[in-house]
Amino acid sequence: MTDIVKSATVQSLLDRASGLTEAGGDPRLKAITRDLLEAIMMAVEKYDISEGEFWQALMFLQEGASEFGLIAPGVGIEHFIDLHMDAKDAEAGISGGTPRTIEGPLYVAGAPLVDGDLTKTNDVNLTNDPDDTETLTMSGRITGPGGEAVKDAVLHVWHANSKGFYSHFDPTGEQSAFNNRRRIKLGADGRYAFSSKMPRGYSCPPGGATDRLMKALGRHGDRPAHVHFFIEAPGYRTLTTQINFGDDPHAHDDFAFGTREGLLPVPDRSGGNPAIVFDFELQQARSDADQALSARPRTEA
Repeated sequence: MTDIVKSATVQSLLDRASGLTEAGGDPRLKAITRDLLEAIMMAVEKYDISEGEFWQALMFLQEGASEFGLIAPGVGIEHFIDLHMDAKDAEAGISGGTPRTIEGPLYVAGAPLVDGDLTKTNDVNLTNDPDDTETLTMSGRITGPGGEAVKDAVLHVWHANSKGFYSHFDPTGEQSAFNNRRRIKLGADGRYAFSSKMPRGYSCPPGGATDRLMKALGRHGDRPAHVHFFIEAPGYRTLTTQINFGDDPHAHDDFAFGTREGLLPVPDRSGGNPAIVFDFELQQARSDADQALSARPRTEA
């Protein structure tokens, strides 16, 4: 095994490759690039990665680019970013609120905005298409850190159908636009209620890059049944989260690491169809950026 990464020759190479020896460019990007390149070189050296293995890895990444949105949560990076943001909050003395968790790659901007003020309507139906499965109802309140009702919140909701497929990404092409997707404008009391057809958990695409990587790692590529949420409200930090159904076999074994304590309600079937009562607690915004969605690229309908 070689031991050259810390040599003057390779350290000079890293400085030049990352642009540190040039006057122009972004200093933050240069520093990040240098550290990433050095980490790769150290892995090559530590595991004696061959030239062939290196190019095979690049080919895998090139061919699997369309699945990076699944690979990132599958290898824990998206969950790590959540943990990193949690740690930053803790350092800043920010605590409480509904836990954040991964967004995933299947949000679609522009879902219908509907009136969900329960003083005017009973609930909102998310499902447009026929689906031979149970009807899910979900309801609760959105409050702030002091228990106050959050006014004028917009609840973004999206989930899969009973086959585990999302509209706009359904390989069968059978779902209509924005099936199981809505933005719900809530009233002054912060109460919400919606119904939809019960989603099912799913696996990453068979034979795809994520599936092949999971199998090579000796892991599965399965997710439990779940529902995604963004919650926006004036004066509050935008929340990205999801609930995993606590009675799903993969509830505690989500390949995407989306499961977090406090986000595992078990549907109540005592009245027949599954029902979930779940309250969300938002944190106060400390900046304008807190009230916006992250800059992550998202699908536009």
